[in-house]
Amino acid sequence: MTDIEIAKAKLNGHSICLCKDGEWFTDNGRGISPMMSFLGEGRDLNGYSVADVIVGKAAAMLFVKAGIREVYGEVMSEAGYRYLQEHHIPCAYGTLTEKIINRKGDGICPMELAVTQLDDPEEGYIALKDRLAQLQKGAAHV
Repeated sequence: MTDIEIAKAKLNGHSICLCKDGEWFTDNGRGISPMMSFLGEGRDLNGYSVADVIVGKAAAMLFVKAGIREVYGEVMSEAGYRYLQEHHIPCAYGTLTEKIINRKGDGICPMELAVTQLDDPEEGYIALKDRLAQLQKGAAHV
């Protein structure tokens, strides 16, 4: 099996699975939080293949920043697909959707909104970090 095939097989029940040279690990965090944590820890993900439940442009930017080699999304947005293609990262999906919706189901995902006008993966990472901090600060006041 290839790394992407292993990642897809091991995704079952998890939110993300990363695989390189047959070695794999999973995470169950919501949204982009697993990738944000991996990048924040300075984890070397260069050359990994990734299977993820939802891949929008925000996740795609993080995959590019991390040096991910190949991506599979059970659900992938058109913007995420385009971004991966533009960065020459082979990708596939179970379902292609116009956009990623927020958890309430009443609008666009806030992470997607944070990177809509951005193309540089480093700028995207910083914008996502800022947006997560804003959301966490807001949740702390509830």
